[in-house]
Amino acid sequence: MNLNDKFWENKYKTNKIGWDLGEISPPLKTYFNQLTNKDLKILIPGGGNSYEAEYLFQQGFKNVYVIDIAKQPLENLKFRVPNFSENQILHANFFDLDNTFDLIIEQTFFCAINPKLRAKYAAKMHSILKPNGKLVGVLFNTVLNEDHPPFGGNKTEYLSYFEPYFNPIYIEHCYNSYYNRQGMELFVRLLKK
Repeated sequence: MNLNDKFWENKYKTNKIGWDLGEISPPLKTYFNQLTNKDLKILIPGGGNSYEAEYLFQQGFKNVYVIDIAKQPLENLKFRVPNFSENQILHANFFDLDNTFDLIIEQTFFCAINPKLRAKYAAKMHSILKPNGKLVGVLFNTVLNEDHPPFGGNKTEYLSYFEPYFNPIYIEHCYNSYYNRQGMELFVRLLKK
């Protein structure tokens, strides 16, 4: 399974992006609406078309970074939000990132990487979060594909990755998922140990 930049670029070029809602995910919109500190340094890894970054920017959060291995979705974000800082749109591999952040948003990234990288994902998230930093977002709570993304999972599996690095850990059924994901998502809020 070679989920490299060419794989993802091809997904965008052929419009095979079924995970893309075309708008901000309702659970994240609800979470963002509760944030009061507009100075938070926020990362959206594997951001794709990044409607979440667009929404945050429109709400006055100017310290938002998006990283993606594919260039096309980043270009799409620049086109939709021309005032978004180019220095905060990163065309790179998440695992090569060495910046630190107050808040990292999980939206379809975890389910897109090779499942063999999940332990590495948890360790990397911990290493790039500032003290008291949070990882917040949604994860699938269902069996999906085994040979191509998106890859599913469940709460028990996720806890095995996150418990060494985060406390407290909040992972509960998502009450306000997008209509076609109802009953399939967990809302996750993790505080760096």
